[in-house]
Amino acid sequence: MLDVSQYAVGWGTLTLINAGIAQGKNRSGFNWFLLTLILGPLATFFLVITDKKE
Repeated sequence: MLDVSQYAVGWGTLTLINAGIAQGKNRSGFNWFLLTLILGPLATFFLVITDKKE
């Protein structure tokens, strides 16, 4: 059985990855960091399907 701390580490890692992807697409890394804390993998999906901001 997984411990709650393992979920927290995974969720935290996902927030950092999404912040990096967002900055690569010229979007606010901090805003996507916060959005990922709330939505988790759904935020990743939305970030991946969006186009790069000019």
